[in-house]
Amino acid sequence: MVASGCAAPEQRVESAHPVLSPSTAPPRPPPSDSAADERVLALDPEHITARQVREVLASAPAPRIIALQGSLDFITMQPFSEFLIAMGYPADRLRNPASGALSYSSYIDSAHLAGTLAWYREREGMTPLLIGHSQGGMIVVRVLHELAAAFNPSIEVWNPLADRGEGRDWFVDPDDGARRSVVGLRVDFAAALATGKLPRLLLGQWTMLGKLRGIPDTVIDFTGYTIDWDPIAGTFPGGEPYNALGSAHVRNVDLPAATSHVGLPDMRALAADPAARALIDAYRPPPELSAADAAATGDAGRLIAAADLWYSVKKHWCLDAQRAIQARRALAARAPR
Repeated sequence: MVASGCAAPEQRVESAHPVLSPSTAPPRPPPSDSAADERVLALDPEHITARQVREVLASAPAPRIIALQGSLDFITMQPFSEFLIAMGYPADRLRNPASGALSYSSYIDSAHLAGTLAWYREREGMTPLLIGHSQGGMIVVRVLHELAAAFNPSIEVWNPLADRGEGRDWFVDPDDGARRSVVGLRVDFAAALATGKLPRLLLGQWTMLGKLRGIPDTVIDFTGYTIDWDPIAGTFPGGEPYNALGSAHVRNVDLPAATSHVGLPDMRALAADPAARALIDAYRPPPELSAADAAATGDAGRLIAAADLWYSVKKHWCLDAQRAIQARRALAARAPR
């Protein structure tokens, strides 16, 4: 149930994304292709087909996705990232450029991650999407609060390749050349999977107990996935939902009690199953996926989460690509002739 508030081959589209280096100078954007741009602009972000992913979005720039794993090192987000790659998402947008890994540790300084988002925004023109499982979901929410100045009045831009701060709390927005504060940066999409308060209490993460379910305005779309009767997360039917503290659009997706907390991120096999993949490709929220269809795959909760996440990832991939094209055209129109 969803409540709303306020295997394809690996894609390698190197030309759509600037090559990063540790230097502070932003790279030049890739050259534009007017015909390809028009095809991207013609897309409906809320109705992206598998064919449009292959033939249109695959050649468009895509935002990075930072997939944060939980507290146990052997349960990573790599299978989730591999699922997205199999569905058509560019692999280089999922890899940690410093290590090449497809999963990020949740034992990370949330202020550094918030500063990293600004670094990518300045250098790539897109703010990464944040998706976290268990403790990784807590980090996702904490970063949103960092960007809302809940812990510190300013945030230093953080270079993830050199793993050091840049001595400034502002970034240059490539859309218009304006200098902007890291505090107040908005993430387009963020999600938390099977994240509860019980582990926060047991692990001494007390500063997040009162903030975990409140989503500030530093994200546009947020989805929280909660397993009914999850003994690890400490969640149960009718428990506290995620809620918007302001204008963020917040959705709550309840997953069946039989869903495995530990196994939830392991979605890669779904992309290789023709029946499951067809359901995922056709999915639209609120869930146009019957209980019978979901149950037929053998793991209803994982299928619902996979389908819902892929829908949101496709949507924001399209929206970000369209915004980037429009911003590039606006800058070109203002340039001296």
